[in-house]
Amino acid sequence: MSLAAPLGPRWVFGYGSLMWRPGFAFEERRPARVYGRRRAFCIYSVHHRGTPERKGLVLGLAPGGAVKGMAYRVAEERWAETFAYLQDREQPTETYQEARVSARLDDGRRVEALAFLSDQGHPQWAGVLDLDVQARLIAGAQGLSGPNVEYLRDLVSHLEAMGSPDRVMERLLRSVEALEAADAPERGKRGAAARAAG
Repeated sequence: MSLAAPLGPRWVFGYGSLMWRPGFAFEERRPARVYGRRRAFCIYSVHHRGTPERKGLVLGLAPGGAVKGMAYRVAEERWAETFAYLQDREQPTETYQEARVSARLDDGRRVEALAFLSDQGHPQWAGVLDLDVQARLIAGAQGLSGPNVEYLRDLVSHLEAMGSPDRVMERLLRSVEALEAADAPERGKRGAAARAAG
């Protein structure tokens, strides 16, 4: 089945920033759950939340478990432009595999939805990282879409708003914020030295 022209209703499943910033028009939006995949900071970011020199971390759908996110139904006449937009947004370095997944909506319906799964064969696949390693990578990282910590902070706040708080992500956020707070005086010294040199 072609992802660019699927049969039946067109759905998109978001588990990261697509939950709070889809960026495309949709007809319906429902909380949904996908089984067999879990949300994880398992992708090195060299574009949106990091650089090749200072990698950050972004979310992927790693194998195992289950994940709650948001499903969007897209009008048939808008699907081609939506699919192209999502490819451009999610695949700047082709770190994901586009796939159709079975998603259970909060009203009990089960739908087939487009999702971006982690490509474990890609060089940016980070795999399973200890929480302290994740925190060190996220702290201070910044890319074209802004600071890495903002991505994590948005995730934590929106999961809380959805009624699905993630205590591990909350703990990760506290660790990142502590690292950034500890590094703030040193960053201030480096900035002052750079201004003096300029």
